[in-house]
Amino acid sequence: QVQVVESGGGLVQPGGSLRLSCTASGKIIFPISALDWGRQAPGQQRELVATINSGGATTYADAVKGRFTISRDNAKNTVYLQMNSLKPEDTAIYYCSIWGAGAGGTYWGQGTQVTVSS
Repeated sequence: QVQVVESGGGLVQPGGSLRLSCTASGKIIFPISALDWGRQAPGQQRELVATINSGGATTYADAVKGRFTISRDNAKNTVYLQMNSLKPEDTAIYYCSIWGAGAGGTYWGQGTQVTVSS
């Protein structure tokens, strides 16, 4: 069984920053797993925000390039999403997933709410 738990969401003013964390545990080999951050705004489909593979290579959605940074700490089985210059349109529930060879499937967490508002 695999558990994925996100944290770090909250209310922030436009232009502010937040750092999300996601820790995975259970039957996984974290260092050879890939990790995603996705988000879902009310009334919209979930969208992929950022990915980091086992080698540390990253990709980002155009909407967050230059503002968000995904990183991982294999010693802590944790992936982070540093979000800077936040905009109201970044408001969403943010989800983390672990997948690939080290996970044996795709597992999502329950999500953490991010609200950007003045």
